[in-house]
Amino acid sequence: MNNIPNRKAICDVLLEQAKADKEIVVLCSDSRGSASMTPFFDAFPEQAVETGIAEQNLVSISAGMAKCGKKAFCFSPASFLSTRSYEQAKVDVAYSNTNVTLVGISGGISYGELGMSHHSAQDIAAMSAIPNMRVYLPSDRFQTAELVKALLSDQKPAYVRVGRNPVEDIYEENCPFVMDEATVIIDGDVSSAAPSSEVDWNSLEEGIVTIAACGEMVRPAILAGEMLAKDGVHTAVLDMYCVKPLDQKAILAAAGKSSLIVAVEEHAPFGGLGSMVSQAVSEHCPKKVIHLALPDAPVITGKSQAVFDYYGLNAEGIAKKITEHLRASDSDSASV
Repeated sequence: MNNIPNRKAICDVLLEQAKADKEIVVLCSDSRGSASMTPFFDAFPEQAVETGIAEQNLVSISAGMAKCGKKAFCFSPASFLSTRSYEQAKVDVAYSNTNVTLVGISGGISYGELGMSHHSAQDIAAMSAIPNMRVYLPSDRFQTAELVKALLSDQKPAYVRVGRNPVEDIYEENCPFVMDEATVIIDGDVSSAAPSSEVDWNSLEEGIVTIAACGEMVRPAILAGEMLAKDGVHTAVLDMYCVKPLDQKAILAAAGKSSLIVAVEEHAPFGGLGSMVSQAVSEHCPKKVIHLALPDAPVITGKSQAVFDYYGLNAEGIAKKITEHLRASDSDSASV
């Protein structure tokens, strides 16, 4: 079981790259411990800035340093970075097109017990609405490392959300990664699906279900796909780490061979991955899309996994929702 959180993977890459690249700077808002960036501050104090609990200053200073030629990585809890400093992210970073990577740590419901004030269930929508701002939710430590390396090689603004806790590995060290392209984890080859009396194969189009997930929801999406395959429902799974720009090509290719698209995210039901997938599919390749997300309400408090379990954002919950929908669709077809 992996015990390295994605935030530490970011630190490891920056530590290695900063040995040769003195333009890399890390800025924190009294959050170096939470961001796993203490080793960087210890190793490169001249390339590290602590602003204290002042998120607006944090982002503006990062943008100013970027305008001076620095590669600024700006760390703060996602719940605060995406709200308290929203104007600075919009104007100083995105509108000014500065080389700043905003890293929202402990994203989603990582601070589960602390409640709505510390949850960041609206950050994908908020950051994606800003022109020039890219939005990424890497799914494991290996993909996180590849993303950071890619961000170090360009000069465009970005928002990266990572959780607080370690997540089970999805990839290996030689992680398949192409910037701004989704990764097809399960390809949805219907020919290899096991036969099942539960599914009327003749009533469904080629390819049964495509699950598009991002961040910490990718692992349960994979497990749900494996569970469904055992019941004869073959499933494609897309790792949509690049929420903006959305890889429409991958989404539409999957939609073209699917009867159902399922978007899964650790986010409110508005403006996030589900909304973007629905918009792309409805405009270019109309298919049924269902959306699994956090509710439009204050989320219950508790440890992350307990909250995920409560709202069905786990493998069992995803598989159950898909199975219920397929059965309902089959019943509707039979009644016509």
